[in-house]
Amino acid sequence: MKKREDEKFNAYDIPLDDFFHFALSVDCVVFGFDNKDLKILLIERGVEPMKDLWALPGDLVRLEEGIEVSANNILKKLTGVNNIYLKQVHTFGKVDRHPLGRVITTAFYALVDISKIEISPSSWASQTKWYKVSELPQLAFDHRQIISTCINQLERDAKLQPIGFELLPKKFPLGLFQELYEAIYQTTLDKSNFRKKVKSLNILNQLDEFEKNVSHRPGKLYQFDKKRYNELKEKGFLFEIGV
Repeated sequence: MKKREDEKFNAYDIPLDDFFHFALSVDCVVFGFDNKDLKILLIERGVEPMKDLWALPGDLVRLEEGIEVSANNILKKLTGVNNIYLKQVHTFGKVDRHPLGRVITTAFYALVDISKIEISPSSWASQTKWYKVSELPQLAFDHRQIISTCINQLERDAKLQPIGFELLPKKFPLGLFQELYEAIYQTTLDKSNFRKKVKSLNILNQLDEFEKNVSHRPGKLYQFDKKRYNELKEKGFLFEIGV
């Protein structure tokens, strides 16, 4: 192949113009916790390719937007969800992952309190639905792999960072906190040991309030003290819950 004088080449001696023909997208795994189950928010695709299949909220990144800005904007556009905890996890670049051409996607996971958000599907999202992580439907593209990767990251993060509180109401009983960790790790935890460990972290405020409208003995309510946590963190404190 004869080179033109105005062409620019990369290290592989391939014209640079040949590299500007693929797209970048973001896909968001939105986690919620409800009725002792860890759940994921999915959208039903109302457009081709893979129309009518369930998928993660995601779309192509606009040229003028950064990755994180795009993830937030796309989530808001497709589901109405906004201003939530969002973390970049992994980039998926398999050549044939999208039927219309080369599309590299960056995956994020988001954490929400299901009881506090209102989902409103729009744009090409026909509808939205919360699915248990153990009962996912057939998914578009490589979204099952993306979900698996984000679940693994969530498991690692929840042991070493207080991100679990993002999935809970502002006020919660310790029993609910334990149920959350049991849902994330798909295991049963010893009640006494778990509570002893959580209380020893000294980052919860016990409130003069109890659960309401429950069939069992109402438990005391607690609240995460973020200010206290940040102060301890500056002194070298490590959040760690053994699971």
